Amino acid sequence: MDCPFIPNLIDIEAQLIRNALRRKRIFQPRLDILSFPEEYLFERYRFSSNSIIYLENILQPHITNLTQSGRALTSLQILCIALLFFANGSFLYNIGDAEHFGKATLCRAVRKVTLALKCLLPMMVVFPGHKPVGNINEEFHRIAGFPNVIGCIDGTQIPITAPKENEGDYVNRKSFHSINVQIICDAAYIITNVEAKWPGSVHDSQIYRECSLSNKFARGKETKALYKCSLLPCQPPLLTPYPDLEPGPQQRFNVAHCRTRARVEMDIGILKSRFQCLCKLRVTPERACDIIVACVVLHNIATIKGEQNPALQINYPGDDHPIHPADVQD
Repeated sequence: MDCPFIPNLIDIEAQLIRNALRRKRIFQPRLDILSFPEEYLFERYRFSSNSIIYLENILQPHITNLTQSGRALTSLQILCIALLFFANGSFLYNIGDAEHFGKATLCRAVRKVTLALKCLLPMMVVFPGHKPVGNINEEFHRIAGFPNVIGCIDGTQIPITAPKENEGDYVNRKSFHSINVQIICDAAYIITNVEAKWPGSVHDSQIYRECSLSNKFARGKETKALYKCSLLPCQPPLLTPYPDLEPGPQQRFNVAHCRTRARVEMDIGILKSRFQCLCKLRVTPERACDIIVACVVLHNIATIKGEQNPALQINYPGDDHPIHPADVQD
């Protein structure tokens, strides 16, 4: 029988063995992200140091951790993790291995920033834009002489992994799973409207008919002409090219139409080149839609802040609207 005044030798030996086998926690040194050169920041995060500071200031109330115990990530680190994912589009464990973070930590950081950027959508994506309508008309008119245009509209397919529910609804006409996104932009490459909630099998015309902007035009809320580059039925606010050309005014109309429509295709190309995650999203459709909206908000912020555009990809796998060299020249 053990004496209550003498420690148990077995317990002491077990404690010694546990202490010997216990691994010491090693904390990786945290880097000062803003100390890197501007070229390095743009290559990894698609933003300069000034823009990263601006994003941190407007997102800090939404992404800051409630506690700083346990070496919690700062708001700047959370933001840069999300920007790295948006710009890279790689697997989370690849980013975690490079940045010395766990996959769960990265997933929570990307989700925080995505939801915070989604809250900025009503302020950053406004139709017909933050400029006066007359200025928007003049900017479009300088492209190819097309009058009374306040926006270019187009659709693009964002590939996703096959979802577990309603898998067939997300298979588009090119036989891969995607989200069909409708985008409207102005002449300055700023996206003024986005619809990112429809499966890939839904046609562009149905997305336009059921979007809020179409209802505004039907009620007469918007009076100017909306310019459309895809083959949808021509409507009072919606102008499409002539299918059967005749020499003369119709040919000149289609030439101006084609040169003006290149603006939205260029904008989609810049968006996908800036945020490589849009080339393939490996998340559920609901989260994919949130990430698309977050990238659109970041794209507008980058355009307004004057960030340089990445090198355009001439063609994107699975995209309905590749960018041709002639359109780039126009």
